[in-house]
Amino acid sequence: MAKSGAQKNTKNKAKHSKLMARKKNKFRQEKENRKAKLKELAAKMNAQKEN
Repeated sequence: MAKSGAQKNTKNKAKHSKLMARKKNKFRQEKENRKAKLKELAAKMNAQKEN
């Protein structure tokens, strides 16, 4: 028989999904920022090497 009343675990699952998505986005953003910094640094070093 189906349980009557509020759904079980839906609030916790939604909250967990939201937090995990936030965490993944944070790591993705940090990775992109790191890559951009390294690219900028490499360009700067190449420019310095040419001079």
